[in-house]
Amino acid sequence: MSTTLIRGAQVLGGEARDVLIDGGLVAAVGTGLAADGAEVYEAAGQILLPGLVDLHTHLREPGREDSETVLTGTRAAALGGFTAVHAMANTFPVADTAGVVEQVWRLGRESGYCDVQPVGAVTVGLAGKQLAELGAMADSAAGVRVFSDDGKCVDDAVIMRRALEYVKAFDGVIAQHAQEPRLTEGAQMNEGVVSGELGLRGWPAVAEESVIARDVLLAAHVGSRVHVCHLSTAGSVEIVRWAKSKGWDVTAEVTPHHLLLTDELVRTYDPVYKVNPPLRTEADVLALREALADGTIDCVATDHAPHPHEDKDCEWAAAAMGMVGLETALSVVQHTMVDTGLLDWAGVADRMSFRPAAIGRLAGHGRPIAAGEPANLTLVDPAYRGVVNPAGFASRSRNTPYEGRELPGRVTATFLRGTATVRDGKLV
Repeated sequence: MSTTLIRGAQVLGGEARDVLIDGGLVAAVGTGLAADGAEVYEAAGQILLPGLVDLHTHLREPGREDSETVLTGTRAAALGGFTAVHAMANTFPVADTAGVVEQVWRLGRESGYCDVQPVGAVTVGLAGKQLAELGAMADSAAGVRVFSDDGKCVDDAVIMRRALEYVKAFDGVIAQHAQEPRLTEGAQMNEGVVSGELGLRGWPAVAEESVIARDVLLAAHVGSRVHVCHLSTAGSVEIVRWAKSKGWDVTAEVTPHHLLLTDELVRTYDPVYKVNPPLRTEADVLALREALADGTIDCVATDHAPHPHEDKDCEWAAAAMGMVGLETALSVVQHTMVDTGLLDWAGVADRMSFRPAAIGRLAGHGRPIAAGEPANLTLVDPAYRGVVNPAGFASRSRNTPYEGRELPGRVTATFLRGTATVRDGKLV
């Protein structure tokens, strides 16, 4: 492994420091550091963060390699500053056995751009009827600790209770896609003023909130961990805040797009804005920002959901739901949270590295930038301003809602255990 010296970076946005990387570890943090033969990164004015961790990524492999592969998805992740991603289970075949999660885990190791931690399905085939091989996936080489039927809700309360009870044996967590299916049949967008004016079937906030309320009660009842995926409404925030006030083991994530975009964009009928859960109101967006700032919402997760061109270049009703997000996540967080004064860069490190790594029980990531720690690091130029151009994405898909929008910040370098995966803003 080579020796690297990052000179003059603001560690977590604080004072300028030099950081020496050697043997895959942070060897020293200080001022005036030097090392013979080291590759030097001049980082004055840049922010050094721990490598970002995404709790919610769709890599599509196996089965939908036309949308994304583990290789292309991890390249996109590295460009976005991520050193680890959790790969969701809604693949083909579903990641509901030890064999499939180990396949995804090994593909991640082979890619070399970031660590891939598979998420196991809660139920067989995501069908919601029978628990999947939770214990076998936990004991596999992949060491699965997060389980989710994301894309579908575990709507059966008995199945949800059994899953919560089961994962206690190995300190696992159930990550719930909170969507009451009967309340969202045929839903196309957020239920509200805009849906009424457009004549599109609405997706009510209560469809999310009712499931979250049930699940935090179940988790408290059995003494287990539950994580709320892509929380999107002000009401959901209040339920999570109440559950945490009780001391229950409840965590939640918010996506970058729910921190910025609103249902007003659906007036364009552009399917790039069609997503699950749907874009909500401005009031919801502001509530989500405040909740992320005060820690009610624990972390930012991309819900990176790549789709081929033909699945989005169609009429609204027929379009697939989802947006790509790995390569723009940090810029959106800077725009909505840092530049607005709601979070400092230490807060960004907490919400995008420390907490998601802790929730996922991911060793070696979300660690302090200190001597002896793994050198999983991200270097960011916060002064950069650029227009989003998906033609330059590493992701195989281009369904970004930010095309043509100017966003701040740029990842200039990413290091995975001391090895540069991104240098000067480009893949190594």
